[in-house]
Amino acid sequence: MKHSVEEVKLKNGAEGLLIDIPNASVMTTRVHFRGGMRYAKNPSVYEIAHVVEHLSFGANAKYKDEKAYEAEFTKNGAYHNAWTSDFSVCYETECADFEWDRILDLKRIAITSPRFNEDELKSEKGNVKSELTGYMNDYSRLLWPRLQKAIGEDVLDLRERINTLPNIEVKDIREHYRRTHTSKNMRFIIAGQVKHRKKEIIKNLEEWDLKEGERFDAIEDSLHASDAILIRRKDANNLTFGFSLITPRRLSVAESQTMGALNHILNGTMSSKIFGEARRLGLVYGMGSDVSHSINYSSWDFDGEVNEDSAEALFDLIQKEMVKVLNGEIEEEDIEAAKTYALGRYQMGAQTVNQISDYYAETYFSTGVINRYDDIPNIINKINKTSIVELAREFAASGIHAFVAVGSCEKALINSLEDRLKF
Repeated sequence: MKHSVEEVKLKNGAEGLLIDIPNASVMTTRVHFRGGMRYAKNPSVYEIAHVVEHLSFGANAKYKDEKAYEAEFTKNGAYHNAWTSDFSVCYETECADFEWDRILDLKRIAITSPRFNEDELKSEKGNVKSELTGYMNDYSRLLWPRLQKAIGEDVLDLRERINTLPNIEVKDIREHYRRTHTSKNMRFIIAGQVKHRKKEIIKNLEEWDLKEGERFDAIEDSLHASDAILIRRKDANNLTFGFSLITPRRLSVAESQTMGALNHILNGTMSSKIFGEARRLGLVYGMGSDVSHSINYSSWDFDGEVNEDSAEALFDLIQKEMVKVLNGEIEEEDIEAAKTYALGRYQMGAQTVNQISDYYAETYFSTGVINRYDDIPNIINKINKTSIVELAREFAASGIHAFVAVGSCEKALINSLEDRLKF
């Protein structure tokens, strides 16, 4: 979908993007605050940002409870959600174009005038506990927080997060909200038919009754390597694994596309060098690799599930193919195929208003940088063997890495697998 992007800075200190998509039938809004779990006033209430998020659509200045607010919000099919991460809390809405102003005003009411009360807090603490307990049974969700801790991030694992819930009181909720939900700490992205509504949108946003506050600085950790970690689960019938190679900087959009091409070559299809060959050999049903970004670093992540009796053979294959990459043994035809695939994904990546908004949100909310979508084809076409090998070597040589597995095996097997990851 054709679109144009404009950054606006409001008088109250908030900043954001207005993405105009001519003839769009929906409008999406994202309102972001740098106020996730890492910004809790102390570790004893670590999960507080998550609880604030759950309470965000409850009682407020106009509606007595969540049920009343929900009924009004969704009566024409509109949708809302919110999510919390280590650094962020973000509120999202999607609605039909004809009611964009009504929904934006309802969003304003929810974010600026919550009425945190004991009954809703008790309910939502229970809901958050249920959510996190459910994640304990998802081995992939279980291992990644443990890997973050292993490389030096000051985070809690799932069990530790659950244990902080009883400590959270209404006064803590109000304190966290007042400190983090401020106009200077607010970023937003509104996408849809916005061009001819710009003045109305800005007027609405500048009337949000939030304290001025401050834009919180990004939190930096001292990252380091870790020994292999086994999270033992007696009922696990195979190994769920994840390992990461870290570079202590955030990749550019061009570098991310370059690593995307490499990940496609290694794990993208049934003909890929690691996943495809592992499938051919009957070693693994599913595995993959990707690059993820924190505010201050980038992580080359591999994950999957493998039977214990196939694990060493799979990791031997991973090691062999990774060494080839580091030695520059990549076929030009594989690079060209990865670039063609990326261009196809680019063409399919902006079919909806939400997809367009998602693309800009990932980088803008973290760094304030606007990566223009129309630049992507030119960036993809410039991907080459030299850039791929240089980036792979940067990740491998950084000295920051970790390997975590969930299973019922002995630790000796995990140590054996880690030995195979020395490139």
